[in-house]
Amino acid sequence: MARNKEALVLLLDVGPSMHSVIPAIEKLCSMLVQKKLIYNKHDKVGVVLFGTKETYNELTFEVGGYRHIVVLKNLEDVDGDTVEALQKLPRGTKDGDFLDAIVVGMDMLIKKCPKSKKVKKRLCLITNAQCPIKAFTEGTKEEQVTTIAKQMSAHDTRLESIIVRGKVCQKGNSKITYENRRLLNIFSMETSTRIMYVGNPVHLFGALKTQTKTPHTIFKGDFELSPKLKIKVWVYGKTIEESLPNLKKCSEFPDIAVPKDKRVRGYHYGPQIVPIPKAKWDAVKFKPEKGVKLIGFTNSSNVLRHHYMKDVKIFMAEPGNTKAMLALSALARAMKEMNKVAILRCVRGRGPKVFIGALIPNVSDRENIPDSFYFNVLPFAEDVRKFQFPSFSKFPAALQPNQQQLEAAASLVEMLDLAPYGKEKALIPDLTPNPVLERFYRCLELKSKNPAAAVPPIDETLKKITEPESNLVLKNKSVIDSFRRCFQPNENPRPKKLRRLSLEKSSSSEEEGCNGDIPTLPSNLIEVKVESFCVPTPPEDFKGMFRSGNTRDCFVKAIDDMKDEIFELVDESNDGDNYPKALEILEAIRKRCLVDQELEQFNEFLRRLLKFGRNLHGFCGYLASKGVTFIPKAESLDSQVNEDEPIS
Repeated sequence: MARNKEALVLLLDVGPSMHSVIPAIEKLCSMLVQKKLIYNKHDKVGVVLFGTKETYNELTFEVGGYRHIVVLKNLEDVDGDTVEALQKLPRGTKDGDFLDAIVVGMDMLIKKCPKSKKVKKRLCLITNAQCPIKAFTEGTKEEQVTTIAKQMSAHDTRLESIIVRGKVCQKGNSKITYENRRLLNIFSMETSTRIMYVGNPVHLFGALKTQTKTPHTIFKGDFELSPKLKIKVWVYGKTIEESLPNLKKCSEFPDIAVPKDKRVRGYHYGPQIVPIPKAKWDAVKFKPEKGVKLIGFTNSSNVLRHHYMKDVKIFMAEPGNTKAMLALSALARAMKEMNKVAILRCVRGRGPKVFIGALIPNVSDRENIPDSFYFNVLPFAEDVRKFQFPSFSKFPAALQPNQQQLEAAASLVEMLDLAPYGKEKALIPDLTPNPVLERFYRCLELKSKNPAAAVPPIDETLKKITEPESNLVLKNKSVIDSFRRCFQPNENPRPKKLRRLSLEKSSSSEEEGCNGDIPTLPSNLIEVKVESFCVPTPPEDFKGMFRSGNTRDCFVKAIDDMKDEIFELVDESNDGDNYPKALEILEAIRKRCLVDQELEQFNEFLRRLLKFGRNLHGFCGYLASKGVTFIPKAESLDSQVNEDEPIS
């Protein structure tokens, strides 16, 4: 086997107490092998079942004992047969001994994969730990577990234990369960062992990883606090997004390719493309000094969560460097106590790329795990997107939620709490698989057997990841109904102002008008939606136009029409007789622009209006006397106008 390959033995409890969870285990383990067929096709996988009626394993033939353990698949390269075997696991009839199963799995790894650093060896145990462990003729159970753990360490073997509990399996003897979990904890103290407790099918799906990935450093060097103070650190990736596998192009005719020495990198600049040869590009690049340097410290509240940009990195002291460990630990603990984060400048890569990021202390609560830091990249000004949404506090009282609505919303939030007190948390990131990837692997496995196979329905377990629990919704129907009643949507009525245009003239209309009678409207009339407004009620027409479309184009047209009307009123005013009407329209525009956060549009229009009004006697003074102002920062933080900017 080549470097970075894995030999994995699955130790599966199929005893009577596990029958209810075996369907989920079948999906989990078969999906694991399907992933390996895609990403790690040279990995080896073996399957050991315990709790079976039969006994079939090499140790039984060689030394005796190890009963009710069956080797379902020997340790071999992954293939479709392994997938099919895992999809049809037998149901056992005996209590299973997980310690015997671990020994059988270790024996398989030692024989098939002699001690070599080129192969990562892993045992994965899935059980509910409810069956008793048989007593040993020599030594206590604890001593035997310690001996097994030392053998695992000597052969560089890692153990992962997935303990099923809660709703997914039946309840067992608490005394036996407690003893078994205590024995498993000895493995975690003596060797490289991970223990996970899962209480629902979703978490079970995410508990078993395709491969234990060896951490790779992305930086080894000095963490420079000052020119005379540096700490040796290693930096690893903490979270990396898993993507779908790349699809490959297949063609009978090769594409025509431009020779590499003839290619020139070009960049769009307006309508043209600017070519920059490699030699000149090297001169254009910004080349700061590579490394990690401390810029300063700030309160953790100043670093906003939504500013985190990339995958999380973890800073650790150089392994074996005691001084570096002490220095990094002291810094982390001091920062946590003071509620501070560090701001770093990082330069790395061939570019090189420059990052500004926040270093967050991660103080360990275990003696054998050193303190470290999490690093998150922060945005530059060009990376930030600003969305000018209206502030809820600016809405009138009628549009603010009342006490009854607030209580209904609080009840809904409490009902859908994913981490209720005293209960298991839901959708834990470490245990929640990506449903898109899981479904893709399932479909790919079916297509490998039959290219014409239909797309299967979505698995019920995957649905639980993206949909609320149906039982919870039914149980709390009254809470949902109460919330719905508090927020009944009201239809926004269309404006009733309509212009009626007669398609034919009544010959008797003038006579009826002369007699003082109200003319009878002819039956053949058409109704036309208001597309503009006119005096005497332009503010009302403005509101009607906005409601009728409620789109950005409608809003802009309405504002422009109102502006034109104001200019016309001011220009045709006689001794200020049109000023009140112009003021009424202006106040309507101001209110609407404030609600829609079109602050600069109103402020710029008011400047133009004041410049126009300086030629008219008393107009600017009239606006000032009525308290008309720009929209300042005090009313909206996004405004560029200060409080003291005059309007005259």
